[in-house]
Amino acid sequence: MHSRHPEIDPQLLSETDEQRELRTVLRDFFTEVSGPEEVRKHQASPRGHDETVWARLAGEIGVHGLAIPEQYGGSGFTFAELAVALEESGRALCCAPLLPTVVLAAHALLHSTDRQACERHLPRIADGTLTATVAGFHDDATDVPAGPGVLAEHGATGWVLRGAADFVLDGAGADLILVRAQTPDGTRLFACEPSADTCTRTPRRVLDETRRQALVEFRGAPVLPVGEPGAVTATTLDAGRAALAAEQLGGSGHALDATVEFVRQRRQFGRPIGSFQAVKHRLADVLVALEAARSAAAYASACLATASPQLPVAASAAAAVCSETFHLATAEYVQLHGGIGFTWEHPAHLYVRRARSSEVLFGTTDHHRTRLADLTGLRSESAA
Repeated sequence: MHSRHPEIDPQLLSETDEQRELRTVLRDFFTEVSGPEEVRKHQASPRGHDETVWARLAGEIGVHGLAIPEQYGGSGFTFAELAVALEESGRALCCAPLLPTVVLAAHALLHSTDRQACERHLPRIADGTLTATVAGFHDDATDVPAGPGVLAEHGATGWVLRGAADFVLDGAGADLILVRAQTPDGTRLFACEPSADTCTRTPRRVLDETRRQALVEFRGAPVLPVGEPGAVTATTLDAGRAALAAEQLGGSGHALDATVEFVRQRRQFGRPIGSFQAVKHRLADVLVALEAARSAAAYASACLATASPQLPVAASAAAAVCSETFHLATAEYVQLHGGIGFTWEHPAHLYVRRARSSEVLFGTTDHHRTRLADLTGLRSESAA
C-alpha cells in the first residue's frame, strides 16, 4: 500500500529561475500566436493546428525536447520544465498536439526501455518533425468493460494489427501511433506508421475542437514491437494525467484573470461590479480552488519528474482536483461576464469546451476518487 504522507523535496515544488524564464518566454509566444482568433482559425484548419507554430515551439524554444534525454536528441530536463510549457499552452488553448506527441507517445517510448525504438523516434519528436500519439491505452482509464480493442498477430513478414481504437488523440493526423494491442502472450506495445491501405482514420466530431480525436481502424497494418511484453499503460496514462492537470491549471488561471479584469471594468449602479460582495465571494472561491489545483498539479509533476512510486496517487489526485477547478473557473468565466459570456463571439465557450472534455479524457473524477481509495487502502479499510 502507498504511504498516505509521501515525502518530496520541497524544492521540487517551487519554481526555479529557469522555469520562470521559460514561462515568461512562452507567455509572450502564445500571446503572439494563440489568441482567440488564432485558436478559431487553427482548429478549423485541415491539420487542426498551425504547423509553423509547431516548428517554432520545437526549434526556437525547444519545448518538444524538454523532458527527452540528451542521448535521444532532447534537452535532458525533467517533466517539471515540460509542465510549465503545458500550463502556458493550456492557458492559451494552443491547438498544437503537445499532449499526444510530447507527453503520451514520448513517455510510452521512454517507459518501454526499448533503446532502438527510442533512438528511432524520440529525436524526431524532439526536433518537431514527427507527430505521434497512443491508442488502446484508454481501457484502463474507465470502469466500463473494454471492447475487442486491437489484436496483434504474426503476418507473412512480421507483426500486423487488426481491430479498432476510438477517440485517439490526433489520431487522424499523427505520423506515428503507439498501439497497445493484445497478443497470444498478453498485452504488448507496437509502433505503427499508418498508411491508407491498411489503416482507416476517421475524425470524430468532439466537443473540444482544439483537441482533435479520431477512430483508427487497423486492417493488417504492419507494425514493429516496442519493448518486451508487459504493461506500460499505467505509467503512460499517469504521465498524461499529470500533463493534463498542468493544462487545466493554465486554463483555470486564464479564466480567473480574464474575469477579474472584466469585473473591474464593468460598472453597474455607478461602481465596478467587482466591488460587490457577492462577486468577490465567487471569485475568492475560484482563487482558493486554483491554489489547491496548483499544489496538486505541482506534486504530480514532481512525482513524474523524479520517477516517484507515489505517481499513481499524485496523478489521480491532480486529475480530480484540477478537473473540478477548471469546471468551476470556466463556469464563473461565463456567468460573471453576463450576457456577452454566452455568445459565440466571446472566447469563454472555448474554455468551457476544453474544461468539459478534459474532465473525462483519462477517467472521470469519480473514477479517480475510486482509484485513490484503492491506492491508499481506504476502500479496504472501510470494508473491514
